[in-house]
Amino acid sequence: MNSSKTPSSSPEASMEGGSGVEGGRKRATINDIARLAGVSKKTVSRVINQSPFVRDETRERIEAVIAEWGYAPDPQARGLAFRRSFLIGMIYDNPNPQYVVNMQLGLLDGMRGSGFELVVHPCDRASPTFLTDIRAFVERQKLFGVVLPPSVSEDERVAKLLNEIGCAYIRIASVELDKPEHMIVGHDRMGAAEAARHIVGLGHRTIAFISGPDTFRSSHERRGGFEDGLAEAGLKLGEGDIVQGAYTFESGVACGDILLARTPRPTAIFCGNDEMAAGVLQSARKAGLSVPADLSVVGFDDFQIAQAVWPPLTTIRTPTREIGRMAAEKLIGVERREPRDMTKTEPTLVVRESSGPVPA
Repeated sequence: MNSSKTPSSSPEASMEGGSGVEGGRKRATINDIARLAGVSKKTVSRVINQSPFVRDETRERIEAVIAEWGYAPDPQARGLAFRRSFLIGMIYDNPNPQYVVNMQLGLLDGMRGSGFELVVHPCDRASPTFLTDIRAFVERQKLFGVVLPPSVSEDERVAKLLNEIGCAYIRIASVELDKPEHMIVGHDRMGAAEAARHIVGLGHRTIAFISGPDTFRSSHERRGGFEDGLAEAGLKLGEGDIVQGAYTFESGVACGDILLARTPRPTAIFCGNDEMAAGVLQSARKAGLSVPADLSVVGFDDFQIAQAVWPPLTTIRTPTREIGRMAAEKLIGVERREPRDMTKTEPTLVVRESSGPVPA
C-alpha cells in the first residue's frame, strides 16, 4: 500500500507522546496510523493487541499501513496504556450448548453499559494442556477477569492458577466452593429435592433417576437432592433405578431405553437436565408409551427445549441467564468497589404437561 500522506509530528496526538525521524521521514504515531487507515485510534490499538473484535478487512488495512510506515508502539508507554484491559473471559467445558448460550447472554446483560466486552474460551478439562491453555488465554487477552461456569468452576486447579497470576474471577457452581466474593451459588440440591416431592406427591413409587456425568459437581448435587426428597417420603432409589447419562439428548434416549425395558417399569423418571429429559420423551414414544398417562418425566434447568418438546416438560427452573448477569456484575463490582450480595439463586419447580398422577 502506497500513500503520499505524511504522518503528523504532533506529540500530543500520539499514545507514545513523541515523534521522530527514521529513514528521512518522521516517525509515525498511532494517530497517524489511524488517520491513514481511516479508523479510530482505539481500532488501531485493538489490532496491535490482537483483539478479536476487529473485522478481517479492517485488520488487514491497518496492518498494511503499520507495515508501510514501520510503526512500532513504544513498549514502556504501551505498558502504561494497557496495564488493564476491559475484557472479561468466559472459560467453559460444557456439553449443553443452550447452557453456554444462556450464560453468554446473561454475561452480556451484566456488562451492558459498563465498557467491558466478552471473550469466550471453550476448553477440555481432560486435555493435558488444559491449564497452560487457560493461562495463555488470560495473559494474551490481558483479561480484567474471568467467569467460570460448571464444570470448569469446580476445578480447584483453575482457581489456584488464577490466584497465582492475579486474575479476578467468579465461579458459578451448585455449592459454595470458594470465598463468597468469588461465588455465585445455584443450589441444585434444593431444586432436585423439590422435583422428588412433586413426583411423590403425584403418587409415584416406582421411580428412576438419570444422572449427569461424574465430572460435574451438579450431577452429585442433583442426585443427592433427589434422594433427600424421596427420603422424606420413606422412599429410596435402588442401584437399578439410577443410570448415568452425559447431559446430552442422545444419552437421554439411551438411558430411557434401558430404564423402560426393565420390569417393573418406572412410572416416573427424573432427569439431571432437560436435554436428557427430552431424550426420554423420544424413548417413551419408541416404546409406545404415552407421557404422562404411562410415564411422568421431569427435567432440570428449564432451558428453551423444555417448552419446545411435546409434551412440554415439567422441570426445575435455574435462572442461568440471570446467574450470568449476576456473575458479570459481581466481577465488575470488584473493580468498582461496590459490595454486592448476589451469591444465592434458588431453583423453582415449573409444572407442565409431562408429569401426572401415577397410572391406575
